[in-house]
Amino acid sequence: MKDLILLGASGQLGQEWQQILDKEDFSQFNIAAYDSDQLDLTDKHKLAEVLQERNPDVVVNCAAYTKVDESEKHIKQAETVNVKAVAELARLSEELNFKLLHYSTDYIFPGGEEDKQRFPKGYTEDHPADPINKYGETKWKGEQAIRDNTDNYLIIRVSWLCGQFGSNFVKTMLKLGKERSTLQVVDDQWGSPTFTTNVVENCINLLYREVKGTYHLTSEGLITWYEFARAIFDKAGVEVKVEPVSSDQFETMADRPHYSKLCTDKIEAVPGSNVINWNQGLDNLLSQLDSLSRL
Repeated sequence: MKDLILLGASGQLGQEWQQILDKEDFSQFNIAAYDSDQLDLTDKHKLAEVLQERNPDVVVNCAAYTKVDESEKHIKQAETVNVKAVAELARLSEELNFKLLHYSTDYIFPGGEEDKQRFPKGYTEDHPADPINKYGETKWKGEQAIRDNTDNYLIIRVSWLCGQFGSNFVKTMLKLGKERSTLQVVDDQWGSPTFTTNVVENCINLLYREVKGTYHLTSEGLITWYEFARAIFDKAGVEVKVEPVSSDQFETMADRPHYSKLCTDKIEAVPGSNVINWNQGLDNLLSQLDSLSRL
C-alpha cells in the first residue's frame, strides 16, 4: 500500500482525487487529505512536521495561487504559494524520499498567434518557457524550484481545467446560460480543455508505473473559448445566443495567450495512458454534473 498525502484537497483537482481514490479499485492507496485550513502550504515548519510524521510515499500538490488577474497586483502572495512553498516541498521530497506530483499550466508558454501555425500539435514539454503574465511566471519559477531541489518528481501541465467540483468555465457558462439570453465569448484564444477525472486517472497510471519528469496532459482537439461555450450549451440543451468577440473587447489585468495547446505525444507513449477527445470529456462532465444535481 502506498501512503499518499493530498495538498489542496478542497480545490477542483483535490476533490476529484479524493472521490476517485475513495473507490474500491484504488484501495491500495492510503490517503491523507489536507485543505489549506488544515495545512497551510506556506507554513514551512508545520509542513515539515506533518510530512515527517506521515512519512508518505507520494505527495500530490493540488494547492496553488490560481487567480490570474489578481497575481498582477499580488505578486508576492502568488510567489509565496507558487514558488517558495513549492521549493520547500521539493526540498522535503529529497530529504524524506517521497515522490512529489505537482501541477503546472499552459500559461508558462508565450501563446503567440503565430504559434498556432508553427506548432499545430501544441507546445512540447521542452519548448522554452516565456510567460506573458505574473501567474504564468510564478508557475514556471515553481517548476524550476522543483527541478533544482529533487529528481523525484512528476510535473503535470494542464490547460483550461474543468471538473465537477469547484469553479470553472463549464459551470460558469451553464449558470450564465440560465440567467441571460445573450453571451459574448472570446473567439481568438485557442487551446483544449482538460478534465479533472481524466487528469487523476492518468496521474494514477503514471504513479503505478513509477514515471518521473514533466508531462503535458490535456484533451485531443483544438477549439476557442467561443466554440467551447457553443458546445456546452448545445450538449446541455440550453438556449442562449453566443456571440464571438475578440480578446480586445474584454479588458483584463493579465494578458492571456492566444494559443496554448499542449502536445500530449509524450504521455500518450506511456502504457496505460488515456488521452480523450474534448467532446468526450465534456459529455462525461455534463453527465457528472447532471448526476450531482439529482442528489
